[in-house]
Amino acid sequence: SATAQALAQTGLDVLLLEKTAFPREKVCGDGLTPRAVKSLIDMGIDISESNGFIRNRGLRIIGGEHTLELDWPDLASYPPYGLVRPRLDFDELLARAAQKAGAQLHEQTTVTGAITEHGRVVGVTARDADKRELTFRAPLTIACDGSSARLALSLGITKRDDRPMGVAVRRYYTSPRHDDDMLESWLELRAPNGDLLPGYGWVFGVGDGTSNVGLGILNTTKAWQDTDYKKLMARWTASMPAEWQFDDEHATGPIRGGALPMAFNRQPHYRAGLMLVGDAAGAVNPFNGEGIAYAMESGRMAAEVAAQALSRADGPARERALQAYPDAMKARYGGYFTLGKTFVSL
Repeated sequence: SATAQALAQTGLDVLLLEKTAFPREKVCGDGLTPRAVKSLIDMGIDISESNGFIRNRGLRIIGGEHTLELDWPDLASYPPYGLVRPRLDFDELLARAAQKAGAQLHEQTTVTGAITEHGRVVGVTARDADKRELTFRAPLTIACDGSSARLALSLGITKRDDRPMGVAVRRYYTSPRHDDDMLESWLELRAPNGDLLPGYGWVFGVGDGTSNVGLGILNTTKAWQDTDYKKLMARWTASMPAEWQFDDEHATGPIRGGALPMAFNRQPHYRAGLMLVGDAAGAVNPFNGEGIAYAMESGRMAAEVAAQALSRADGPARERALQAYPDAMKARYGGYFTLGKTFVSL
């Protein structure tokens, strides 16, 4: 949606394909760091409390029998606060912003693969809610299809096994902690008997009477393949104070999970008419599992490159301009993500 909005604002014809219909579920911690907030402000999104956002002033870190509270820094480049907003309607806010800018949104349209001619992507095949086969052609296709990355896979762009991968699960609970003014990160998880559990966790107040509680595990741990995430979640939350209400009785829905593709685990980010953005590009921060900010940022970067490229005639000059996107991604995140890959291994 960030990509579509930015492209539409340049006057280009933009088609945004969404496989389900809004509002729709998306597994996430729902926490927005100041980095993500900046992108929302850039997009012109109303981030006021009256529009359903709850602000937080920093990060609370729990680990090693210690608790640290760190306020977000007051910088010139990023706002000194974060936000929380459930993805159930957060994603729709962004999609409607793209529509308002002039993008055409087709919901319940599942992209099934790329159309290629002479080794170049010239559009996509798709299926609508009635299972009818559809074809969309365009001079440029941008894949924002998340960790599944079906479009990239259809072209043989597979994930890199030398990059970390995570799995995260989360659940909502009615809780008196719903209006916590800090994002809470648990660097170690403990069972009620004190045993150390694999992974890391979070507790984010949503502000609507519920808290988003979740945990993640990386494929660098031995527990990666053998963990029952529902049992793990239950063991961890059972160690918390009963008054927090993180139990089955106060859960508002099931435990849901999703993948976290990290540190550019899918490359190249541009190939012959196809750009990869956000989770499809593996642009999740390996230090903390954050993906929303990098999805919006990479989307806007892709749009900036695409607008310049599409102003040129089809041919070598346009291709040369499009190659600026992977270069920009590497320049902006490459070193940081490489450091994060090392951090994850340690």
